[in-house]
Amino acid sequence: MSNESKKTVTSYYGALTFGTEAMRDRLPKEVFKALQETIKAGKKLPADIAGVVAHGMKEWAMEHGATHYTHWFQPMTGTTAEKHDAFLSTERDGSVIERFSGEQLIQGEPDASSFPSGGMRSTFEARGYTAWDISSPAFLMKGGKGMTLCIPTVFISYHGEALDEKTPLLRSMDAVSKAAIRLLDTLGIKGVQRVITNAGPEQEYFLIDKKFYSQRPDLVMTGRTLLGALPPKGQQLEDHYFGSIPDRVLEFMQEVEEELFLLGIPAKTRHNEVAPHQFEIAPIFEQANIASDHNLLIMEVMRKVAEKKGFALLLFEKPFAGINGSGKHNNWSIGIDGGMNLLDPGDTPESNISFLVFLVAVLKGVLKRSAILRASVASIGNDHRLGANEAPPAVVTVFLGDLLERVLDAIESGKVDLKTEKQILDLGLGQVPLLNKDYTDRNRTSPFAFTGNKFEFRAVGSSQPISVPNTVLNTLMAEAVDDLNAEILAKIEGGMSKEDAILAAVREGITATKAVRYPGDNYSEDLQRAAAERGLPNMKNTPESVRAWTDKDTIAMFVKYGVLTAEEIDSRYNVRIERYVKGIDIEARTLLLMVKTMVIPDTSEYQGDLASSFNNLVAAAESIGLSEGAFNSQAGHLRTLAEDLSRLIELTSILEETIEEMEEQESELDKADFCAARLLPCMNAIREVADKIEVQVDRSRWQLPTYSEMLFEH
Repeated sequence: MSNESKKTVTSYYGALTFGTEAMRDRLPKEVFKALQETIKAGKKLPADIAGVVAHGMKEWAMEHGATHYTHWFQPMTGTTAEKHDAFLSTERDGSVIERFSGEQLIQGEPDASSFPSGGMRSTFEARGYTAWDISSPAFLMKGGKGMTLCIPTVFISYHGEALDEKTPLLRSMDAVSKAAIRLLDTLGIKGVQRVITNAGPEQEYFLIDKKFYSQRPDLVMTGRTLLGALPPKGQQLEDHYFGSIPDRVLEFMQEVEEELFLLGIPAKTRHNEVAPHQFEIAPIFEQANIASDHNLLIMEVMRKVAEKKGFALLLFEKPFAGINGSGKHNNWSIGIDGGMNLLDPGDTPESNISFLVFLVAVLKGVLKRSAILRASVASIGNDHRLGANEAPPAVVTVFLGDLLERVLDAIESGKVDLKTEKQILDLGLGQVPLLNKDYTDRNRTSPFAFTGNKFEFRAVGSSQPISVPNTVLNTLMAEAVDDLNAEILAKIEGGMSKEDAILAAVREGITATKAVRYPGDNYSEDLQRAAAERGLPNMKNTPESVRAWTDKDTIAMFVKYGVLTAEEIDSRYNVRIERYVKGIDIEARTLLLMVKTMVIPDTSEYQGDLASSFNNLVAAAESIGLSEGAFNSQAGHLRTLAEDLSRLIELTSILEETIEEMEEQESELDKADFCAARLLPCMNAIREVADKIEVQVDRSRWQLPTYSEMLFEH
């Protein structure tokens, strides 16, 4: 794209997206208008215009070189899926024609038996459907020698169960919109047609040279290093964060951004992260379902460009033990479509009231549903990251900042009358609208922090799709908003004025949510003690966390708001347990492979050479009258290596037995608990000894690329 790169970004932004401009150019005026109104209202595409839209989309795609189309969706695998179909069609007379109908645009039929269903579907039940998410624009994806038209869709079974992560997200967005409209009506803000949730995921990642990656079976098979001694220098000098970006990496970033801009993805920020070879890309905020699609595309584009540039992209949450891991800070907000952000205070008392009401609703929702919010980010990778000193703990708390805490304290004490702006200003509350100018400090240790006009959910893992955490956020918010609205209406029915009822409900909410507000260092032991004292869930691993999906009250919430059925929830619970067990099993077997075929042979060979050299040295010494005791240091080194190798071989046998014992557990949940309690500690014990051996063996004898090479060689 050398010629295009000389142009301004705006001249080619979205060129590979069938967005507003492409629609306007390709569709009849009345069809374009109807389609835009449908998208804005969040409704289904009328059947009578689907064919016209499909024809315009096909013509646009073919002019860009596309020969195939695919319904692009998000199965419960954590990645995306696609099945390509050609536009080519045959006529009765044997002639061929390119055809793409409205029916093909709206609905597809992939094989549903090949994707995780968590028990909702039998293996032989293969039929599934994809349906176009009209609010997320179609796009052209480069690959091979041409382009493919990709149509973002949902994925459901023959009986309508959601087999993907997109369907619940869309349902949750609808649920929170309806609840928020009801509350806004109570607050006196009438006529709101739609409330939307926005998301902006900051994507962290590692880049290492592909030659090192290909020589590490653990990275190839699992995404993380199962062995590896720390280098003398890591991140302790803090000289990488926001540092000068290496030219080779910058070239990668620039090409990624060009590809993203063509796809209409608003990449905004790029920089070095804290750890060596760790970086970040962040977009401008978008509607949550579009942000979800775009984040998956960002990861896909980065993988392709990394491969092209000779890099390996590492998205695992903790690819290097002892080195900072990667997250995906999910910035979340809620606002009136085309209007104000409900988490950004306005210029009038009414706006300030709505801000405080929705702020309290967030606090109530996070406190009540902190367990399922924690479960929404549970994964093998995040288990290694959460609770370390570069990520939030497993305890979900909320950080508001000093100014907002003072405001809430003042309201709780009854010193504030929210009826007039003057009284708000007297208490400093009139300064709340300036929060977007950073009157609130950041707390990088908080898992859920208010950052001026949004909340930053920092616990999301770098490899995870954001659909699930945003689905949970939206649903708990819908419930909290409805609960708060009911409280206000009950007080009004009890004789209070609307203003007094709102203030009373806000005041009660402030008092009730103190337990979840934590202004301090979430890395500290004080937080662990506070969690125990306040009764906050502290689920340190995935098997503990995913049990939240089985909580009856949590299930009732999802069912009530039409986000997930009981069967769909059960399937997600089963899928998460199964993927955890399979993931740990792959890690354990990969570790066995590496130790048996690389570490033990390398160490044994070096030990033999070292012993031979020592014996020759002793023999030579005797010939000149030196005693064997003169070489005690060398003998000690040889003895230590021999002892460590013996211990490693012993632990390897134990690991093999532990894997077999895991397979004998009765249920998948039993296996998951066993993995966390027994298998992972066994693997860690092997790693400890192997890493100790690594620094004793001649580098030329050690097959595996080291941390020093992977993290410091460009």
